[in-house]
Amino acid sequence: MRFELDSKFEPAGDQPQAIEKLIAGIQAGNPQTLQGITGSGKTFTIANVIQELQRPVLLLSHNKTLAAQLFSELKTFFPNNAVEFFISYYDYYLPESYLPQTDTYIAKDASVNDEIEKHRLSATSSLLARRDVIIVASVSCIYGLGAPDAYAEMTMKLKRGDIINREDFIKQLVDIQYERNDLTLARGCFSVLGDTIEVYPAYKDECYRIEFWDDEIERLTRRDPLTKNIREELDVMTVFPAKHFVLSSNQVDHSIPVIMKEMEQQVAQFEREGKLIEAQRIYQRTNYDMEMLKEMGYCTGIENYSMHLSPNRVPGSTPDTLMDFFPDDFITIIDESHVTVPQVRGMYNADRSRKQTLVDFGFRLPSALDNRPLNFGEFEGKTNDIIYVSATPSDYEKEKSDIVVQEIRPTGLLDPAIEVRPLKGQIDDLIEEVRLATGKGERILVTTLTKKTSEDLADYLREIGIRVKYLHSEIDSIERVEILRGLRAGEFDCLIGVNLLREGLDLPEVALVAILDADKTGFLRSESALFQTAGRAARNADGRVIFYADRITPAMKTVLDTTERRRAKQIAHNEAHGIKPETIKRAVQKTLKMYEEAEEMVEGIVADESGGYAVVETLMQLEKEMEDAALAMEFERAAMIRDQIFKLKGESEKIVKYKKQSHRKKKKKR
Repeated sequence: MRFELDSKFEPAGDQPQAIEKLIAGIQAGNPQTLQGITGSGKTFTIANVIQELQRPVLLLSHNKTLAAQLFSELKTFFPNNAVEFFISYYDYYLPESYLPQTDTYIAKDASVNDEIEKHRLSATSSLLARRDVIIVASVSCIYGLGAPDAYAEMTMKLKRGDIINREDFIKQLVDIQYERNDLTLARGCFSVLGDTIEVYPAYKDECYRIEFWDDEIERLTRRDPLTKNIREELDVMTVFPAKHFVLSSNQVDHSIPVIMKEMEQQVAQFEREGKLIEAQRIYQRTNYDMEMLKEMGYCTGIENYSMHLSPNRVPGSTPDTLMDFFPDDFITIIDESHVTVPQVRGMYNADRSRKQTLVDFGFRLPSALDNRPLNFGEFEGKTNDIIYVSATPSDYEKEKSDIVVQEIRPTGLLDPAIEVRPLKGQIDDLIEEVRLATGKGERILVTTLTKKTSEDLADYLREIGIRVKYLHSEIDSIERVEILRGLRAGEFDCLIGVNLLREGLDLPEVALVAILDADKTGFLRSESALFQTAGRAARNADGRVIFYADRITPAMKTVLDTTERRRAKQIAHNEAHGIKPETIKRAVQKTLKMYEEAEEMVEGIVADESGGYAVVETLMQLEKEMEDAALAMEFERAAMIRDQIFKLKGESEKIVKYKKQSHRKKKKKR
């Protein structure tokens, strides 16, 4: 399939020349930098470049919240193509580590987000199945993921009429990490009923039904996972593995002796050095892990043996990552590159330091050091065709780029006016400004220096009747997206945060940005941070910024002077071309939450195979699910299902009313 950009807008302002230059640069094999001030439509420019070049794309973002927003926006631009989302699937992650100073071992502890894991698996399956793929990723994409060749080899390709033994087919499903569950079919599971096998892929919200006649595949269908209604009859079907680390039994059998040999060598080394505790520790751990691997095909911390378990890999070699799943001609786009590039650069050394301590004290084999992210040189070697995108590119991007493409706002919007006010009474002054802004239906962003301040200020504003929420790094990825969506949708008026409100957050409804303690020197009040934070009001025609400060720092002076200079140039440009600034209009993206998606009822739940509405059957299923959830004390889930039931009953009443009206009209005509 080809990339097809779906937008009612046409490139305007500087966008046409920027698109032309970027395309020419990529075709010539030269790195490019797209420098555009906030609100200049950099994402739309990139979307046009993608459509023209027709090549797979990795779009790298430093921030999970920004990555989720880019994912939603690009899905809107390319609704018929594979736009995927690849970030760390941990809501909570405590890495394995050892503190020799206090002799403290910390075991790995993590909470996996099932919805994000589905997106990650969907990303790799799309890359192996098609070329019209855009993957929006965080720096998680430079971490080891398993060999793409091994993943592709374990993929099951089925065709109607194929001859395959049913028991062998079930064994293959188990080998690619699917679990049998004949009672409740969930993602990553399969069920068996006679000659019919149903598979619920780990990467899609649908299930596959494979029907056998003896050893022949008689029928293949794609179905709704809840109602089991047919969505599509298939001649061919591909089932991708349920996990990224999948191993054939032959690979496991081959790897275990090699791992045991490394363990014996490490034990001997520790004994020669008189480290008997370390020798006993690595001996016990490795033996236990190999027993688990032999019996279960999996063990805790299996990624630490990835060097031996990956075919054709040698010590010190580059690990396989998401980037290896791409074809050779893919394009890399690094969003907010002035932040993302340093983040990529820092991953390797931090990981190496922690793992080296584990190896030195006998918690891991030396080969665990090869379970690592890419170092910066390896990352650069994998990014042949690259576009850096930033409003404030650093020296690295400028030096690497053949040209720096400039872009102004096509809507005639001005940089927001900035006003400096004293620190004394800043909270009272802020409250007055918030009330004035909310009275005009505007949204407000407030930045503080600490998480505690953001929480306390939010509590205080809430007590005096202001609709407010706070946002900081301890809030998980999906909830962050929901909070930002709620601000745009008008569910509340004021959002308070620390530094997550900076790069790339697309909030056209925000007309006021207030920066508390703007004169405190440091990272959060640096020149770049102030530019980016102030830029959150640049998508609104009435955008304005307040710096609360008692002195003008060098960073503040640069921002104030640059803004004044830009505004003068922008005003002159608008007057010369008769442009009236207009607030950017953009639809509020749909929620990423799985349960809220389920609330879009009519197509997702009630349509049956005959084209009517199986309302009664669906209500019975939902009521049963609600009762089961309540018995399991999953009260939040039960409440969500209850809301779905109420909505479905409302839809059924509309359907009955519509049918009655249609019947009366037909009767009247007769």
